[in-house]
Amino acid sequence: MKIIYKANDILEAHIVAGMLQSYGIEAHVGGHYLQGAAGDVAPLGIANILVQDDDIEQAERIVSQYQNGETSSEPDDPLLASESS
Repeated sequence: MKIIYKANDILEAHIVAGMLQSYGIEAHVGGHYLQGAAGDVAPLGIANILVQDDDIEQAERIVSQYQNGETSSEPDDPLLASESS
């Protein structure tokens, strides 16, 4: 497994992990217990997203698009496209 994204907080980490999972990539969020150890103020930069080695290239491409605002949170789905027409 490799860390492919360091989120600002646990919430963002779960959003990005959910986005990756919608593309069929198994993503894990790390840093839950570190945030609790810091007390009431949520520290930034401790939430990490990890993926399997086989998914690194695709996950990094999706995260890069996310960071550049180039992707939606859902993969292209012909069923969704036909519903919006």
